[in-house]
Amino acid sequence: MLDKVLIANRGEIALRVLRACKELGIKTVAVHSTADKDLMHVRLSDECVCIGPPSPTDSYLNIPAIISAMEVTDADAVHPGYGFLSENADFAEQVENSGFAFIGPQAETIRLMGDKVSAIDVMRDAGVPTVPGSNGPLDDNKERTLSLAREIGYPVIIKAAAGGGGRGMRVVHNEAALLKAVYVTQTEAKSFFGSGVVYLEKFLENPRHVEIQVLGDGQGKAIHLGDRDCSLQRRYQKVVEEAPATSIPDALIADIRASAVTIAREIGYVNAGTVEFIVDRDNGAFFFLEMNTRIQVEHPISEMITGLDLVRQQIHIAGGAPLSFGQSDIRFSGHAIECRVNAEVPGDGFRPSPGRITAWRPPEMAGLRLDTHCHEGAVITPYYDSLLAKLIVHGASRLQAVARLQAALDDFRVDGVETTLPFLRRLARELNYLQGSVNTGWLELNLDCLT
Repeated sequence: MLDKVLIANRGEIALRVLRACKELGIKTVAVHSTADKDLMHVRLSDECVCIGPPSPTDSYLNIPAIISAMEVTDADAVHPGYGFLSENADFAEQVENSGFAFIGPQAETIRLMGDKVSAIDVMRDAGVPTVPGSNGPLDDNKERTLSLAREIGYPVIIKAAAGGGGRGMRVVHNEAALLKAVYVTQTEAKSFFGSGVVYLEKFLENPRHVEIQVLGDGQGKAIHLGDRDCSLQRRYQKVVEEAPATSIPDALIADIRASAVTIAREIGYVNAGTVEFIVDRDNGAFFFLEMNTRIQVEHPISEMITGLDLVRQQIHIAGGAPLSFGQSDIRFSGHAIECRVNAEVPGDGFRPSPGRITAWRPPEMAGLRLDTHCHEGAVITPYYDSLLAKLIVHGASRLQAVARLQAALDDFRVDGVETTLPFLRRLARELNYLQGSVNTGWLELNLDCLT
C-alpha cells in the first residue's frame, strides 16, 4: 500500500482523490497555484506545496515543479486526476524514472493510445472495428488527400493524431472545403498538442457515443465495469452521461464490452481506463473511437451502478495489488445519470462566468451524489475549467433516475455566478431526451430552444 500520494490536480477531482486516500489511511499532498491556495482540498490535505502562478503552464502543467514537490514531501506516488498532465506520457515517464509511482497506466501505453493513428493500428490488429479512414496520417500530397476523401465518402472528419478533449477535429462536407480544413486543423493541432499530424475518417452523422470502463492490474487480469452513454455533447464536450446506455440491443452492447476488454488485454493495460466507441444502432455496428488512459469525469455513474470505488481501485493497483475480483463478480444495479454544472452563461454561447459564489444550496434527496469543491463564498477564477459540480443521481430504473435528476436540478440554487442549471433543467424535460432517442448531433441542433 502507498504511504503518501501527491494530487497533481485541482477542484472536485482533487477532492475526490483526497477523500479516497483518507479512507485508505494514505497521507496526501496538495499542489496548487497561487490562485488556488484556498481550495477545499488544499485546506484538507496533510501537506500542501505552491507550484506557481495561476497560469496552468506555470503551475499544473509544470512537470519539474510537481516532481520537486514529490521529492521535498517524500511522496510515494502521484495521482494526476483528469485533464492537465493526466495523459501526458512524458510526465508519467519522468515520474517513474524519478522513483515514484504513477497512479495510471504505463507511459508507453499513454503514448500508444494518445496517438490516434497508432491506436487505430492496434485496434485493427486486435480485430476491433474501426471507422473507415485514411489508415494513417495525411501527408503533403494534396491529390492523395482528395482521393482518400472521395473513396471514404463525404462528410469526412479531420482529426489530430495527438488530439483530445474535443479539440483538433473538423467536419468537411464537400471537396471544395477539404484542403483548407486540413491546413487549419494541422495548424491548430500543432498549437494545441505540439504535433501537426492529422488523419481522415468517415464522419458518421447520427451515431451514439458509448464508452466502456475498464480496469487492468498488469498481472494478467482485465475486466469491464459496464457501459456509459455520452451522446449528449456540445462541441464534442460531454454534457450529460448515463449508465448503462439506453435503447441499444443487449447483444450489441455485449460485443462492445467484449471488444473493450480485448483491447485492454491486447495492450497489457494497467489501472483504470475508458474505451470509447461510436455506435450505429440502426445497422447494429460499432467502431473504435479512442481510449482515455485516465479516470474519466463521468466515472461516478459507473461507481453508482457497480458499487465499486474506482479511485480506490486505481490506488490499489498502483500500489502493486492485483484485482481482488473478476468479471463474474461485477453486479450491475439500476440506472445512473450525471450532469456537469458549469459556471457559464448558456444564452451567451456558454461564456465563462467567474466570480464569487454568494449562495450555494445543493439539493438533498435519496439517490443523489454531488461531487464538488464549491461552497458559499468560494471564488471561481477565470484561469481554469468552469466546472462547479457533478450532479449524479441513481434510481432503480431510468424513469426513476430521470425523475430524481429533474427534482435535484430544480432544487439546486447557486447565486453570484451564472450557471448552466437553467439549461440542464430544460434539457432534462425535453421529449427526445426522455425517450432516450438522442445522438451525438442532437444537442447542437437543439441548442437554440434549450438556451
